[in-house]
Amino acid sequence: MPEKTETAAAATPRVFIPVIDRLMAEFAGVHQQATVTRCVDAARHGAWEVTGKATPDLVERIARQHLQVLALAFAERS
Repeated sequence: MPEKTETAAAATPRVFIPVIDRLMAEFAGVHQQATVTRCVDAARHGAWEVTGKATPDLVERIARQHLQVLALAFAERS
């Protein structure tokens, strides 16, 4: 699956790569890179649609919340 991860990362604007890196470190062992990248991209699009801007700090906060909820949902299923 490295192809999908590389493609997703290539589609992500450079300014959000550090966000992905920080969240990857925070959720290491919990979520794969592809999941983190998708959450960051979804947060970026959602923030833009709702507020008309998608700053890295806002996108990071939204993506972090999504990743935490996903982790809780997966933990409940186990």
